[in-house]
Amino acid sequence: MVFSRMRASSGLPCAQADLDHVERIVTASGTSFARGMRILPADRRQAMFAVYAFCRQVDDIADGDAGVADPMAALQDWHRRVDGLYEGIATDALDRVLIVAIHRYQLQPQDFHDVIDGMAMDCGAPIVAPDEATLDLYCDRVASAVGRLSVCVFGDSSDNARRVAYHLGRALQLTNILRDIAEDAGRDRLYLPSELLTRFDVPKNPHEALYAHGLDQVGRILAQRARDHFREARKAMQLCDSTAMRPARMMAASYAPILSALQKRGWKTPDIAPKVSKPLRQLRTLAAYVK
Repeated sequence: MVFSRMRASSGLPCAQADLDHVERIVTASGTSFARGMRILPADRRQAMFAVYAFCRQVDDIADGDAGVADPMAALQDWHRRVDGLYEGIATDALDRVLIVAIHRYQLQPQDFHDVIDGMAMDCGAPIVAPDEATLDLYCDRVASAVGRLSVCVFGDSSDNARRVAYHLGRALQLTNILRDIAEDAGRDRLYLPSELLTRFDVPKNPHEALYAHGLDQVGRILAQRARDHFREARKAMQLCDSTAMRPARMMAASYAPILSALQKRGWKTPDIAPKVSKPLRQLRTLAAYVK
């Protein structure tokens, strides 16, 4: 009991049972996110767990893993639930921790709503060959919006920190898209932009696109865009609070080798996993931590 009170007092002013519940959502997802956030002070780590748990729950709804009969209606319920958080209305442990995090770190409601809207884009009919504007909107909602919430929790809510979120979110999401082309095709999804597919004569059918001759060129162009976003994110980080940007630097350092491995492999055989050096990723992540 004494240990429990000490943990709560060193972190967010929430009931320990609520904090434990939120952490269980994070750890149950099997993500490495929980380990990565251990570098944060207790209060910021707990707030990030709450943000991640929120993202996890709406993502599960969109992916059909939440067991709800009408996913789109469930996401609309989350819009109303977010509005309620800003009025102090809580329905469960996650809400109670989110309310504290929102007020302590001045998290903006639009960023939560953007995340929900991003998940709604994945709800229902699969995304197949979106146009450039739709792809960018998708990246902003599912990745950069999470970044906007995260940098505030990390300790920097400046315009430059929002630039970090803008560019790093897009860099990470484009890297994910380029890595998961074959996996997404298995779910009848194709996140590559229609303009590039047309330019290089790549079919807009997810399965037919996999081994199209022009897919390699499409992949290389998007990879360069991702690399440009990584570069702009690093430039913006240099204008931010260095300690606050440590988690963002570590995430960028961990993902950059994945992008490099993808570029080395190319997209002529997108179903073959790229060879990513685990020691290199760990070394670069460590270097980002001590920088």
